[in-house]
Amino acid sequence: MTSMQQLYLLVPLAPLAGALIAGLGGRAIGRAGAHWAAILGVTVAFFASVAIFFDVLNGNIFNGSVYTWLTSGETRFEIGFLIDRLTALMMVVVTFVSLMVHVYTIGYMADDPGYQRFFAYIALFTFSMLMLVMANNFVQLFFGWEAVGLVSYLLIGFWYTRPTAIYANLKAFLVNRVGDFGFLLGIGLILAHFGTLDYAAVFAQSPGMVKTSIEIIPGAPWLLLSVICICLFIGAMGKSAQFPLHVWLPDSMEGPTPISALIHAATMVTAGIFMVSRMSPLFELSEAALSFVLMIGGITAFFMALVAVVQYDIKRVIAYSTLSQLGYMTVALGASAYSVGMFHLATHAFFKAVLFLGAGSVIIALHHEQDMRKMGGLRKYMPITYLTMLIGALANAGLPPFAGFFSKDSILEAVHLSHTPGAGFAYLMVLMGVFVGGLYSFRLIFYTFHGRERFGAHDAGHAAATGHGHAAGHSHAPQESPWVVTLPLVLLAIPSVAAGWTIGTVLYGGYFGSAIFIAPQHEGLAEMAKEFHGVIGMMLHGLTTLPFWFALAGATTAWYLYIVRPELPAVLRQKAGVLVTILEEKYGFDRFNDWFFAGGARAIGGGFWKIGDVTVIDGLMVNGSARVVGWIASLVRLFQSGYIYHYAFTMIIGVFVLLTLWFGQA
Repeated sequence: MTSMQQLYLLVPLAPLAGALIAGLGGRAIGRAGAHWAAILGVTVAFFASVAIFFDVLNGNIFNGSVYTWLTSGETRFEIGFLIDRLTALMMVVVTFVSLMVHVYTIGYMADDPGYQRFFAYIALFTFSMLMLVMANNFVQLFFGWEAVGLVSYLLIGFWYTRPTAIYANLKAFLVNRVGDFGFLLGIGLILAHFGTLDYAAVFAQSPGMVKTSIEIIPGAPWLLLSVICICLFIGAMGKSAQFPLHVWLPDSMEGPTPISALIHAATMVTAGIFMVSRMSPLFELSEAALSFVLMIGGITAFFMALVAVVQYDIKRVIAYSTLSQLGYMTVALGASAYSVGMFHLATHAFFKAVLFLGAGSVIIALHHEQDMRKMGGLRKYMPITYLTMLIGALANAGLPPFAGFFSKDSILEAVHLSHTPGAGFAYLMVLMGVFVGGLYSFRLIFYTFHGRERFGAHDAGHAAATGHGHAAGHSHAPQESPWVVTLPLVLLAIPSVAAGWTIGTVLYGGYFGSAIFIAPQHEGLAEMAKEFHGVIGMMLHGLTTLPFWFALAGATTAWYLYIVRPELPAVLRQKAGVLVTILEEKYGFDRFNDWFFAGGARAIGGGFWKIGDVTVIDGLMVNGSARVVGWIASLVRLFQSGYIYHYAFTMIIGVFVLLTLWFGQA
């Protein structure tokens, strides 16, 4: 094994070791030992990932098996690594954001009794995500896929004494199982028709399978690759929270804020985007699958952004923003602009982590208050948090020169140039989503950091209403968070500004190379390359395009509504009536799911209980057999009277029956 191969192993194993030490060390290592073990493991993984990244840039790619788990016939189930430029980018992004979250957690979870358990979970989560992105076969991909789902279940329900947290983690687990069912079907079809689960072997065979069809319904043939790609994408819809499997992500805000940043910025929700990019040699051979991806992404990008506009919980605003941004990435995939989708994945990881961790900093300062209506005027008390969140909001809105501008603008251009069916609809959705993105991004900033201070009145009112008598303890001015909270914010804000400036290398410099395949007929990215004239040129050109003015219009609308005329949103909310109700109800998905799926499952379960358990098992088998025995016993009891003549009569009848039977046989 070479030194680089040892480094490959070190990347996932270091966080795993940190998780085991933090989780099993207990009192022997204490709280400080737990966070040092987890942070050291992720730090080692990060620097190893950086070293691998530069090694891959020098042209060194690895694709090989590490361990054979089992062999069935000619099929081998292996643990193996595929280290190319796509993998290297994900490794650096995942480990860097994870490291920042680990450091941030020291401050955020300082007083939590589950401190050590939390560090064990987030380090284990990092290990799971790294195993997913480094996989060179579908077995390991599925292992990492399910592992991040399991650990996210533990993290979302971390505060397990809260009924809302238990509801949220169960909801996330069940919705992801729906997606994973489709994902597993796709993997099963690959094994059945390709005879292997190795990426390279499957990709090599895929051009010869273009005309192959299967009959899901007798007499109705479907192209095999279309079915496989749609099944795999259904898995991505669950993990990356795409319509209609998006419902779990907003509720997952019940988990601690650090995990909201880790799961929803750089890891779990981006797993689906990474997987589709990795499967580009398959998706490029199915126009039906690409069209499906486009439509789903477009719907998610626009309609989830609208919901963010009516939310008051600061974390839920960012959660719905994440849903919308994931929709943008998905649209890029459907337009065959995989590198653009991955570029937005990377830039989004930085600015969305800033927004989530910045929200956590505000929540700490306001004694775990999350309602933006009880904030306001915080910028003078929390200047570092304000500045970093402002950078995150500017990037999220897609304004130059921030990172989000370059990646989001590239997505819009790629979709505009796409000829895949559904591209026109998707372009309209993402274009309108730009305006809404500017609106909700700056609504959050203005509501939280500008305007009059609303937190003092809330604290005093709360103390008076509860009679706890500690108004003085809560009425002091909010303070900036400690350095373990603000340092990660600053370090993440830097790439939130500058990461977009690498667009020339990543998108048009052939960075991804052979890691991503684009069919010759999908020429959108090639056309974009012809029109690219550098970072400055793109920014200057962007000032003349619709997306820039839409984003600016959204930000200006937020400024007018929440700074100039702060009384106006309430009036508009009242006049909008049913539209606001639809958005507040999140289009009724939660109510429908609770009524149809959860209620239906309970009704079916109740029916089985009443019919199967009460009627058949208890009523017929258990109690019924007892009643039969009792009835027979009641008849027999009539002959056990104690009178001799009754017994003599019974004996005579018995002899008569026996003689009748005997003569009848003779």
